[in-house]
Amino acid sequence: MSGDHSRSLGKGSAAPGPVPAGLIRLYSMRFCPYAQRTRLVLRAKGISHEVININLKNKPEWYFEKNPSGLVPVLETSKGQLIWESPITCEYLDEAFPGKKLMPSDPYERACQKMLLEDFSKITSLLFKHVLAVKDGQDTTALKAEIAEKFGKLEEVLSKRNTVFYGGDSVSMVDYMMWPWFERLEPFQLKDSLNHTPKLQRWMEAMKEDPAIKATITDPQIYKNYLQLYLKNSPEACDYGL
Repeated sequence: MSGDHSRSLGKGSAAPGPVPAGLIRLYSMRFCPYAQRTRLVLRAKGISHEVININLKNKPEWYFEKNPSGLVPVLETSKGQLIWESPITCEYLDEAFPGKKLMPSDPYERACQKMLLEDFSKITSLLFKHVLAVKDGQDTTALKAEIAEKFGKLEEVLSKRNTVFYGGDSVSMVDYMMWPWFERLEPFQLKDSLNHTPKLQRWMEAMKEDPAIKATITDPQIYKNYLQLYLKNSPEACDYGL
């Protein structure tokens, strides 16, 4: 029942029992970029965990007791504590567990990462807007130009920092927070939005070498097929390919 690639639980399923001592549980969905953030941090920090996938197109009744909005990701501790919203789950894991800290210790650097993330959160809605526009056969020229402009701003940040990653010379929290949407650019038909951002392209190549990224990455064709089902509201979408 548990594992990154386990079948999802849907309406009518039994609620899972308490979280075993020494583990933390993540309620996730295999293709969700927000839940992938949490999966990346769990792996990057080497935290012992189990994953229970939720069918977001056919949600179990009991899941709304875990998160009233019915969204993923949600963390549940062995004490029954529940944490949701992807940036909050990731920050919690970084603070609550030992090992490499993904957030900078310097308050100003930490603020810079949060500001960058705030800017980036405005791009994610544009990317999904593009997916829907393509599905509806709309002209996406203006939208693509807006997305390319936003990526240009991200390119400037890397130029000013003069580092491979947004957090410096190694992968940090903000890199993991942004990654899931870059992984999806190909199935979103937006790969060419990076044509004029060589540093962003170099960042992507460097990110692909990270062990946590390698462990959670989805093949673009599989994601594309999932997306077609998801956009049709198919309850089969979340378990595509299993």
